[in-house]
Amino acid sequence: MSFKQAKELVERMEFSELALKNATKVLDESYQTLGRASENFDKTLIKQEQILEKLPQSDKKMSFMFLAVAINIGFILGLLVGKYIL
Repeated sequence: MSFKQAKELVERMEFSELALKNATKVLDESYQTLGRASENFDKTLIKQEQILEKLPQSDKKMSFMFLAVAINIGFILGLLVGKYIL
């Protein structure tokens, strides 16, 4: 192997080393991003579970509210009927 061939081979190896360093840097950054995305996804799942636990309670409250409104409307209609019809 001549000196020129050896020099070209060393240059190629240096370029390969730089490319590998760049690739590992990009992979590390994407892995960190994936880690943050995974944490955000876990937080989202926890929030969804909390919301699903609260839905039956809010449905029960809404049912009581509708019942109270219906009773009030019935009371008002009963007063109007009692005053004007009877």
